Order: sequence, then structure tokens, then C-alpha cells
Amino acid sequence: MQDSIAKIELIPLRIKLKKPFVISLGRVDYAENVAVKISTRSGITGFGECCPFRSINGESMETAMIVGKYLSDALIDQDPVDIEGCTRRMDLVIYGNRSIKSAFDIALHDIAAQSAGLPLYAFLGGKNSKPLITDYTVSFGRVENMVEEAISIVEQGYPAIKIKVGGTLEDDLLRIGKIRKAVNASIPLRLDANQGWSVETAIGVLSTLDGMNIDFCEEPIARWDFMNLPKVRKASKVPIMADESCSDHHDLDRLIVLDACDYINIKLGKSGGLFNAMKMIRLAEEHGMKVQVGGFVESRLGFTASAHLALASECVTWCDFDTPLMLEEDPIEGGIVYGFGGRVTIPEGLGLGAGLLKEKG
Repeated sequence: MQDSIAKIELIPLRIKLKKPFVISLGRVDYAENVAVKISTRSGITGFGECCPFRSINGESMETAMIVGKYLSDALIDQDPVDIEGCTRRMDLVIYGNRSIKSAFDIALHDIAAQSAGLPLYAFLGGKNSKPLITDYTVSFGRVENMVEEAISIVEQGYPAIKIKVGGTLEDDLLRIGKIRKAVNASIPLRLDANQGWSVETAIGVLSTLDGMNIDFCEEPIARWDFMNLPKVRKASKVPIMADESCSDHHDLDRLIVLDACDYINIKLGKSGGLFNAMKMIRLAEEHGMKVQVGGFVESRLGFTASAHLALASECVTWCDFDTPLMLEEDPIEGGIVYGFGGRVTIPEGLGLGAGLLKEKG
């Protein structure tokens, strides 16, 4: 007998960060997330989480709770294993709102994987056969503070440092140069401008970084200015990774046609969840493109889903899973475990393997 969705709960998760997290788009003091708990009539429970990020996906915790009610009404009594059908229903209810849709999508995948008797990564076609290692991010700020934070990250054993940039040409070259001098040259740096540069500034910075062991630069210019991304890429001495300009497989297809980037950063809160993220993975595989899986400021619940996605394909080369470590509270039961040097261990068992602690859910 076909199972069906009996109940959907929307749970706000407002968690203070240990210290403010600053990027070129603004400052974050609290993770204002939404968890989704879906229960089926056969007794299976699935969990998901999203981090609405107003300046990137145009959603907030408050709007996600409202839209989540619309989505809940549309999915009650539906078959939770029919993820494509559920995705279609959500998209018919309302355009966009991919952040809250991603939380529903993760919960549906959790249920489907449990129903299939598989861990989520296996349900997605992957294997738990490669190490998952996260970098750690230096928040945007005063040069001396960023250097101090970079040194601390190295001392904690992280194998790579992500640097938030997106200021003036002079200031960002100073930030990058000072950090490069302060840490061992064997430690790769990863830049993230979060759309903060003009085309001219991006070229001015990136054309001078040859020989500095920099893996890539994420989203150097405004997402809407993607037609100029090939120009930036051609002038850059480091590879270009598309982030905000590459939300789904349609965006990726466009960027591939334009020859606009070397790599892409997949985030479930941009793609709308695992269903669309896997379409991006397959397209990246087809074109031999390396992928980073990242996120916003989700807890370990959301990043456990990201970790399963990272195991779904060998084209996933980098993990950016550090933000749960920045939160003062951890309301999650099960889920990924962080080890020394950025190593991330995925939970054993069926489905997602993560949920809310009982007192929180």
C-alpha cells in the first residue's frame, strides 16, 4: 500500500553565532533557520532544514514560515517517495522560494531513502568512499583581525582557508597578501567576494595573484553581471567559481555555454534541494567540471544533507561545511561529526541520519 504524508511541522531555529560573521553583503549575528519535519502514515519521519538568507535568496525566517504553510497544505496526503511530483506541486504553489523548498526536499529525500532501506548518499547514487574535509572561513574585516583568525585556523589543523573579500582593490590585495605571508605557503587559500567587486576591481585583484597557491575565487562580480564573467575569468590568474550566479541547472547550462567559470558551488538553499542539485551534479559530470558543496548558516541538520550530496559524485572536490561550528548551540541529534583538521564523518544508518533533539522539536 502506498504511503502518504500525514503531518508536516515547521520549526523556527534562531541560534546565536559565537561571533558576528561578516561578508561583503552584510553581517550575520544569528542563524535564523527553519526546520521541517514530515511524518507519514506508515510511521516514517523525515527532517530538513534551510537557512533563508535575505541578501542572496530573498527569503527570511518569517517568509519561510509563511510559504512553508502553503507548501504543507499542498503536500498533505501526497506520496512522499514521489519527490519529482512533490517538487512539481511546490513549484505550482509558488514561484521561487527555493530556500524553504529545500527544507521540504531534504525531508522528502530522508523519507524516500529510509523507505528504500538506504543511507541518503546511496539513495542519491553515491558511495561513502572518499574523505570529506571542510575548509574554515576568515570573516571580512580589519586586516590584522583577518590575519589573526587565519593563523588560528591553521593552528586548529584546517587544511585550507577561505577568505571573505569584496572590498576595495587596495584593501583586498593587502588582506590576501598579509594572510599569505602569515601562513605556510602550502596551505591553499580560497577567496570569496560574494559579488562585492566591479568587473574592473575583480580583474585588478585577480590578475595579480599568480603563484600564491589560491585554489579559486567565488563569485567575484554581481550575479546579474554574469555576461562579464568570461572577461574576468580570462584575465584572472586563479580559477573562477560561480556561486550566486549559479543557483540551478539552468544557470549552470548558461554559464557553461558562456565559458564563464571553471567550477561551481552548489548550495541546497539555492537549488531548492537535492532533486535540483543532482541535476547540477550530472551536468557538471557531463562537462568534466569540479564542484564545491557549500551552504549558508544551517546547523548540522542542513549540512548533513550537504555531506550526503558531496558523496553522490566524484566531481565534488571541495566541501565548505564550517558554519555549524560557528553556532553557540547545537540542537541536532545524530548528523555529521567534525574531527580534527576539518574532517567530516557522515552518520551510519538509513536516510539522512539527523533530526532535532526532542526538546527542540
